[in-house]
Amino acid sequence: MLHRHRELVKFAVVGGVCFVLTNLVNYGLKFTVLSAKPVVALGTAVLISTVVSYVLSREWSFRTRGGRERSHEAALFFLISGIGIGINALPLAVSRWVLHLEVPYVGLFTQEAADFVSGIILGTLITTVFRWWAFTRWVFPRSDARQHDSRRNRALPEDHEKHAA
Repeated sequence: MLHRHRELVKFAVVGGVCFVLTNLVNYGLKFTVLSAKPVVALGTAVLISTVVSYVLSREWSFRTRGGRERSHEAALFFLISGIGIGINALPLAVSRWVLHLEVPYVGLFTQEAADFVSGIILGTLITTVFRWWAFTRWVFPRSDARQHDSRRNRALPEDHEKHAA
C-alpha cells in the first residue's frame, strides 16, 4: 500500500519537514521581532517553508511528474502556495480578530493555545488538502512525465534520454 501511494507518502514527509520548519521560524519571529504581529510571523514562516517545499516537491515527492515547462510549473507552484498562505492564515486571523482570542481578552496561555490550534493545526490541515489537490491537478499534472534513472537515483526529462542515445 505504501508503494502504491508513495507520492502521497513523500508529500506527507515534505509536509512534515516544512511543518517543523514553519513552527521554528514562526515561534522564533513571534517571540522576538514580530511579537505584536502574529499573522505576519506565521505568513513569513509559511513563505520560507514554501520555498523549501518547492525544491523538495520538485526533486523528490513529484520527481517523475511534470508536464509543464519548469518556469510555468514554478509559477503555478508559488501561486497555489500563495493561496495556501492565505488559507493557512485565515483560521488564525479569525481566532485573533473575530473571536478575540488574544491578550487582553484572554490569558497568554489561552492566546497561544488558540494560535497553535487555529494557525498551526487547522490552517496547516486545510492548506495541505488544498495543496495536494492543486499540485497534482495543475502543477505536476502528468505522472511519469519524467523518466526515472535508477543509476543516478533521480528523474530525467524524456528528451535527455533521446539526446543521449
